[in-house]
Amino acid sequence: MNRWTLRTATSSYTVEVPEHGRWAELSAWGPIGVEDGPSPLAGHGRTPFRTAADAAPAEYLPFGLRPFGGAELDVRRPGGERGSWWTFAGERSADAGELRLAFADEQLGLEAELCYRVVPGTDVIRRWVELANTGEGDLLAHRLDSAAVNVPVSAGARLTYLVGQWVQEFRLEQVELERGGFALGSTQGVSGHEYAPWLAVQDSADADGPATPTWGVSLAWSGSWHIDAQVDSGRLLRVRAGREPHEGEVLLPAGSTLTTPHLLLAFSQEGLGGLARVWHAHERLESGERGLRPRPVLYNSWEATGFDVEQDGQLELAGIAASLGAELFVVDDGWFTDRPDDTAGLGDWEPDPAAFPDGFGAFVEKVRGLGLDFGLWVEPEAVSPGSRLLAEHPDWVYGIDGRPVTLIRNQLLLDLGREEVCAHVLSWLRKLLTDYPISYLKWDMNRPPTERGRRGDPLPRALDLDAGHVANYHRILSTLRREHPHVLVEGCAGGGGRADAAAVAATDVVWPSDNTGPQDRLAIQYGFLHAHAPQVMSSWVTDSAGYFDTRPRSLRFRFVTAMAGVLGIGADIRAWSAEERAEAAQWIARYKGWRETLHRGEVHLLGAPREDTCGVQYSAPDGSHEIVLAWNSGALGGLPLLPGRPDRLRLRGLDPAARYRDESTGVEYGAIHLTHAGLPCAWRPGFDADAVVLRRC
Repeated sequence: MNRWTLRTATSSYTVEVPEHGRWAELSAWGPIGVEDGPSPLAGHGRTPFRTAADAAPAEYLPFGLRPFGGAELDVRRPGGERGSWWTFAGERSADAGELRLAFADEQLGLEAELCYRVVPGTDVIRRWVELANTGEGDLLAHRLDSAAVNVPVSAGARLTYLVGQWVQEFRLEQVELERGGFALGSTQGVSGHEYAPWLAVQDSADADGPATPTWGVSLAWSGSWHIDAQVDSGRLLRVRAGREPHEGEVLLPAGSTLTTPHLLLAFSQEGLGGLARVWHAHERLESGERGLRPRPVLYNSWEATGFDVEQDGQLELAGIAASLGAELFVVDDGWFTDRPDDTAGLGDWEPDPAAFPDGFGAFVEKVRGLGLDFGLWVEPEAVSPGSRLLAEHPDWVYGIDGRPVTLIRNQLLLDLGREEVCAHVLSWLRKLLTDYPISYLKWDMNRPPTERGRRGDPLPRALDLDAGHVANYHRILSTLRREHPHVLVEGCAGGGGRADAAAVAATDVVWPSDNTGPQDRLAIQYGFLHAHAPQVMSSWVTDSAGYFDTRPRSLRFRFVTAMAGVLGIGADIRAWSAEERAEAAQWIARYKGWRETLHRGEVHLLGAPREDTCGVQYSAPDGSHEIVLAWNSGALGGLPLLPGRPDRLRLRGLDPAARYRDESTGVEYGAIHLTHAGLPCAWRPGFDADAVVLRRC
């Protein structure tokens, strides 16, 4: 038997190929040392009414070898039978951080390399598969997942996932799965608002303990996708994840190779909070030097002016924003020609001369003269029906010959997979960034693809349109990052509609939701922080009441909420009183002083927004202080008039021997007190949130 162990910072992942050589199996996955002994995933060999492959903790199997339990690869020749029956073809690479295992089906003409790579300094392993057509004829893949992972669950599985809809993304939910299946995904060409391509797994028997082993997967794919989980009769949970080809099958021509998206695997012994910190560490490491750049405090004019963008009004807002301490001014939708509303203008990306009579360049320089950097909203993948671009290139949008097209938000979607479309989008973005001193782009996408065919092409299935669109989206972002390294990019798709691991890595910040109401936003951010780090979470202070919980909250509450990630302001600050502006300036100044810890510190999620009191704790990388953002998300009526005691937040991750002093009040606490009794939160009307800095004595 061949056996390999990959080791991360604190965990290990052991793979073996049994003597029969027909597949690879997971032997152990957990804390370092779990591999020292017989595999906890191995069965006793009895598989009535199933094959051995259906019961095995296999890493990746084709339909044919695994006919009943769900296969990761379903491939056939055109006009031929489904299925592949392969055998181990050898170890192609094996070192401390990388492993490649090859399997071949010579009769079909298929080779698959199972690829593993440890992300150094983290508890994350990347997995993917490279499929090669080694035969003389074409192959068609109906399913081509990235990986399967297996977890033994003695009492069934507790699955934690992120669910929602537009303006209600990233709601954390759980399901107990004793037997049977669970599935989630998107067919919208992006990760979508309804589910995130992320899943956490715990054994139900251990899920409520203080130190709960927790496994996680996150799919790095900015197109359609699926994740499904199955608990079998042997109490083995199997999770499979991969892309979802819109065309139903993907063509693999003779002599070609196809690489599946990366599936990120993570492990923590510290429950969902510990798993979140593993994901945060991974995102920070992946961002490299760009991740160390401070994210500027921005002002975005959308909620103040909507489509009514004109020079004087924007400059008035910019002047007030600068006086508050903002560092960046972003003009949102409406800055380009023929854009009175959302029915026209997309595709013709030229500044509106009527809105900027002195010239757009002069306007930008006036903003910069206020001490602000300048940013713009763009939607490069979209086009309006009446645009010049569409009139000149009607075949550049998705469509099926002879069939009507569907408008969503009064717009169509460009077929970005076409090389000429990709070149056009890259050209005008380059020109925009060259002509004007722009340091920030908000890249939006406000509709999914429909009628997804390529006009004039008789075989749209062979084109793999989803993969082409995704590849060129990332190609454009990569090119802009290389050619304009000073420009920060905010990823947005009608809110949090494109927030997979690959999209997050390709941008600098992500807009989690179009819902900026403070109570609603608190729940959105709570879920988001389970999957992504705070330095990529863009959050604004606005005057919006929200969509679901419209209870009014103080300006303090709104600022503390937005400070949990990358602080921005989107309110109509012209209408704020002098007192409100002064308070805003104080919060912005405090945030700038805390930004390094808020973005780089270790995060502990304290409670949940469904509880009356919740918070987020940020531990400084050097251990010198803790920052606690806390909110009262319950009712405030009657406080503190009735008998009672302050709510408390129990902090985590503190050195038991340490002592801390509250920077504002001077009160000192022992770490044991803060861990077991908690930090007091004396809520009252008008004081519904707090930001506390605890300096280590």
